[in-house]
Amino acid sequence: MTLLSLEAVTAAYGPAQALFGVDLTVAEGEVVALMGRNGMGKTTTVRAICRLIAAQGRLQFDGQDLTALPAHRAARLGIGLVPEGRRCFRDLTVAENLAAAARPGDWDARRVEALFPPLAERRRQRAGSLSGGEQQMLAIGRALTTNPRLLILDEATEGLAPLVRVQIWEAIARLRAESGMAILLIDKSLREIAAIADRAILLERGRSVWSGPMDALSVDLTTRYIGV
Repeated sequence: MTLLSLEAVTAAYGPAQALFGVDLTVAEGEVVALMGRNGMGKTTTVRAICRLIAAQGRLQFDGQDLTALPAHRAARLGIGLVPEGRRCFRDLTVAENLAAAARPGDWDARRVEALFPPLAERRRQRAGSLSGGEQQMLAIGRALTTNPRLLILDEATEGLAPLVRVQIWEAIARLRAESGMAILLIDKSLREIAAIADRAILLERGRSVWSGPMDALSVDLTTRYIGV
């Protein structure tokens, strides 16, 4: 069953158009990678889905029109965002960050701490004093405590130390294997994505240019649209 569907989606920042026609679907329990070079519209697409930027076209989540909804109502439908740059509440503790967005469901602070043990050790520590990797774990944990049906991870491993990157990718793999949650991944780590994602969607200059299973993502396509 299709959970998220975008058809011919366009968006702009004032007079500067950023999306010219994005088509994208994510099914229940599916992991989809949204890929492309920097500046091709990936984060803008995420912002359109989460209603953080006005967009035109067809955007639906579980059959409901997203274009008429404000961001908080889209989130309540079950869209959990881990934004680029983490954006933890720096003056709140780890426990307070997890409680701030929590909604009823299986994902609570204890389950997040089981996924990311360093957060259990720093439960009473302010988020602003955490390392970058620990803040990223907290950002993912905070999104999980909203108990989303779709988790969106925007550059969740960017700028992290190699060991922390491994921990994050292992956690994402566990989410795929154990939760049944749909996941939309935006990342440049092709090797790690290939081991987790079911499908990829490639963006070029604000347009969807290719969509297909990960095993059909050829060297020619990755060289042309991703740059690896």
